[in-house]
Amino acid sequence: MRFHSPQKLKTIADLIGSKFVGPEDFEVLGSNEIHMVKPGEIVFVNHPKYYDKALNSAATIILIDKEVECPEGKALLVSDDPFRDFNKINTHFTRIYNFTEELHDVEIGDGTKVHSSAVIGNNVKIGKNCLIFPNVVIGDRTEIGDNVIIQSGTVLGGDAFYYRKLDGNFDRLISVGNVIIENNVEIGNNCTIDRGVTDSTIIGEGSVLDNQIQVGHDTVIGKKCLIASQVGIAGCCIIEDEVTIWGQAGIASGLRIASGTVLLAKVGVNRDLEKGTYFGIIAEDFKGYLKKEVKLRNLK
Repeated sequence: MRFHSPQKLKTIADLIGSKFVGPEDFEVLGSNEIHMVKPGEIVFVNHPKYYDKALNSAATIILIDKEVECPEGKALLVSDDPFRDFNKINTHFTRIYNFTEELHDVEIGDGTKVHSSAVIGNNVKIGKNCLIFPNVVIGDRTEIGDNVIIQSGTVLGGDAFYYRKLDGNFDRLISVGNVIIENNVEIGNNCTIDRGVTDSTIIGEGSVLDNQIQVGHDTVIGKKCLIASQVGIAGCCIIEDEVTIWGQAGIASGLRIASGTVLLAKVGVNRDLEKGTYFGIIAEDFKGYLKKEVKLRNLK
């Protein structure tokens, strides 16, 4: 998430009541999760296991729960609760409406038809010649390209499934990102595509999604992908171009699937995959799987 205008380190520190390490006029451009963070942005870390990863990431400002040696050219925000303060920073610079206020700042292109029962949030852009079916929900800040079809019951821009356990309860990391649907995408009935926590969940140009598909926060699906019903893709995945995913496949968070890959029905993906065709509850090369099955059947 980029701020509307650059901020100073001291301004952010004052906002959350934290100590800071670095020049008070150190420039802060935004905030982001560690897998998406860019120079000039804040990343948070609240466990020693991940200190090195955060300190050595592309982030320029590290929101951390302990004062440590600050890498050259970077700054620290030292907080007793970085998770809480990351939420505070994000919601200060991005207002959360949750459909509680009247529609505003919505752009709809020529030739687009939106059914009267669809619900559209704030700061939404919809391109030309789109077709939005009944009971579609389009959350705040969603961007939809041209020639897009979204069928009934689909929700674009729901909250990310991102929690920590605090005092025996679940505490949400508030989602201030968005969803981007590129040109010529078709999305079936009752799909749910979560918005990014601090960045964008993206469905690439020309991709087609069947019914009842879940796409997690900050996942990027490439161009001309074909995804069958009941697929579940966790957050922060990269699905490259022209990937085919058949019914009920499941993909764990933070994984990359190479261009041209085919995932057969009910595949479980627990690691990055190179181009190929995969099958099985723990994804394995399909030809290898068949050979293994033949050998097992011949064991008599």
